[in-house]
Amino acid sequence: MPQIFGSAELLADVHKRDLCIGCGACVDLCPYFKNHKGKTSQLFGCTLEQGRCYAYCPKAEVDLDELARRMWRSDYDGSPLGPYRKVLACRAGKRMPRGDFQSGGTVTSLITFAFKKGLIDAAALTDREGLTPVARLATNWEQAAGCASSKFMASPTLAALNMGVREGYRRMGVVGTPCQMTAVAQMQGNPLQKEAYDVPIALKVGLFCNWSVDTRQLMGLLDQRLDGSEIRRMDIPPPPANVMTLETDKGPVTVSLSDIKPLIPRTCFVCLDMTAEFADLAAGMFEGRTGWNTLIVRSEAGEEIVEQARNEGFIETEDFPAENLRHLSKAAADKKERSLRILLRRGLVNNQGDERAAVRIPTEVVDRILGASRE
Repeated sequence: MPQIFGSAELLADVHKRDLCIGCGACVDLCPYFKNHKGKTSQLFGCTLEQGRCYAYCPKAEVDLDELARRMWRSDYDGSPLGPYRKVLACRAGKRMPRGDFQSGGTVTSLITFAFKKGLIDAAALTDREGLTPVARLATNWEQAAGCASSKFMASPTLAALNMGVREGYRRMGVVGTPCQMTAVAQMQGNPLQKEAYDVPIALKVGLFCNWSVDTRQLMGLLDQRLDGSEIRRMDIPPPPANVMTLETDKGPVTVSLSDIKPLIPRTCFVCLDMTAEFADLAAGMFEGRTGWNTLIVRSEAGEEIVEQARNEGFIETEDFPAENLRHLSKAAADKKERSLRILLRRGLVNNQGDERAAVRIPTEVVDRILGASRE
């Protein structure tokens, strides 16, 4: 098991290293950590030597081999897409109530199905207040559908998961980015081994992610061009578009990604995971096919839900083309290799002694990831 420290070490190891992504894993555990407009801060000092804030953080002493063995009963091998059973093309089915879906509507459809069948009794999701992403604990499918659409900004989604634990929900779902799924995997291990800290999750749906954008900086950029309250939807179309598109009350607006990319938090560049490797299911864009998603099926529970949802018409699936899978694998491998090189350059891998690590990876896997980039 990785070493567990308290909030003083969390500030030193994560905040002072500019590694915090504002995932929400440390928020609403106690009164001390809060998130405001994408930034997580400690309001009061804490003297606990060990805390869930440190144990859950996806940027502090994360042992990928330990997580993989616990979740998948296999060693962490650094493969581009992580463990999976199958990859599918997927979209909302005929039984799915119509809504404001992003792309194929796969994630909303799966969460809706899980609610309707009683597979989950609450879900930690990302909503918006104005332009600002916020954590939302949904307790029915209608509330979940209201959280549909991408935000592209760091969100404290996992604060809603902590809220659900506190309120006594026993079959929770969660939708989040790869770093958030890493935090959830650590939560499920109950690292402090206290019954009150059990996190009962029935369904984890990950979202493909290369990077997010700093909320405050994006709001500042957009405020120079339009009224943020008029934004109804945002999207980043696949290449070669190279823009962020905004649907507003006054019509469409485009912003060049050359203006957006400088707003990416530094910590995104040390994230090894593009496809949410610790989720039951992971969904993302299907490049070249509008209105469909790529769906990676990882766990037995995820596979069962996909089969049931398809049989009952909530989703429809097709085989995923081999060429698209090769392209997805290469993109994920490239991200893993780039991020690992930055982690190594910053001295954040497999540290010993008092200099704690952000991540721990078997040395042979480090060599494999770096070697794959030269093949």
